[in-house]
Amino acid sequence: MSTQQQVRYWLISLAVLLALVWLLSSILLPFVAGMAVAYFLDPPTDKLEQRGLGRGLATSLVVIVFFVLMVLATLLLVPILQSQVLGFADRLPGYIAGLRETALPVLTELGAKFGIDVGASAGDAAKEIAADAVTFGFKLLRQAWSGGLALFNILTLLVITPVVAFYLLRDFDHMTAALNSWLPRQHAKTIRGLLSDIDSVMAGFIRGQGTVCLILASYYGLALTFAGLEFGLIIGLFSGLVSFIPFVGATTGLVLSMLTALTQFLPEGDFLRIGIIAAVFVIGQVMEGYILTPRLLGDRIGLHPVWVMFALLAGGALFGFVGVLIAVPAAAAIGVMVRFALSQYLASSLYGGPDDLHSDDPPPDGTTP
Repeated sequence: MSTQQQVRYWLISLAVLLALVWLLSSILLPFVAGMAVAYFLDPPTDKLEQRGLGRGLATSLVVIVFFVLMVLATLLLVPILQSQVLGFADRLPGYIAGLRETALPVLTELGAKFGIDVGASAGDAAKEIAADAVTFGFKLLRQAWSGGLALFNILTLLVITPVVAFYLLRDFDHMTAALNSWLPRQHAKTIRGLLSDIDSVMAGFIRGQGTVCLILASYYGLALTFAGLEFGLIIGLFSGLVSFIPFVGATTGLVLSMLTALTQFLPEGDFLRIGIIAAVFVIGQVMEGYILTPRLLGDRIGLHPVWVMFALLAGGALFGFVGVLIAVPAAAAIGVMVRFALSQYLASSLYGGPDDLHSDDPPPDGTTP
């Protein structure tokens, strides 16, 4: 088979795969979630197997412990989170009124210095922002319900995901051996190298970044709660869990926390408490940048933050919530393939030309010939 025929074959295969994902995206959520859980739990399963347990027994123990912990966490956190969400929705008008009362005088005073009357316009803007926020919130809830979080899909997620995770974990070695036997012999070594690089990037992001998010969610939730911030638990958990999107989690959490803190503590003149809440996020960012990320991720990610954000937005726009789940693995695979293609191009005559060996220009890596 010529190179042109191979390229055509793989492009057709990729197009068919994308079409199937698009057509079946409404039912793929439990399967994709099961694959993610299996990938996350593969290292502890391998360690138990190395200690002498059979693959089936090791898989059963790891899956049971994982989902028992998930159920216990859900039973403990759902009532608290539900009360905080309902309480936040109930207090939202008060927060808006409080922000208007505290911020409007400041804006009016600043406007007076520049000869601008901002009193009425600021009040109207606050009302419009509040109305837009409520409308946007209901729109998100409606999209979530119609886009895959209805009762039937939740039940299938709870039932199918553990089953998929169990069978993938148990048969992982057999599946990888089968896939290895299907590789084209003349390119098997190159493909194995690429798959190893993709696995390294995915492991660094999914396992490493997932652990970082869980630690940050626990830290932010507990720290904001102990600092006395209303609804600090839900804001902290949200900030930590969304930290896999670069800069979004901490920024969103800081804005929400400061808005709540200003409304809660500014009328009392408690500037110390406001400073403590700001310090919580400063400490969290220092801990993430200098302790958690170097120890848990190191240099294994290989994904630029802008590329991660683009992949998440593109995946969500194309395939909904399933697209968000598969966005990072797809971005890791594409990144590895692009770097491989670039290295092949730089080593080819397309880049240097036939007279490259006689050129006085230094090679692209900056080293001397």
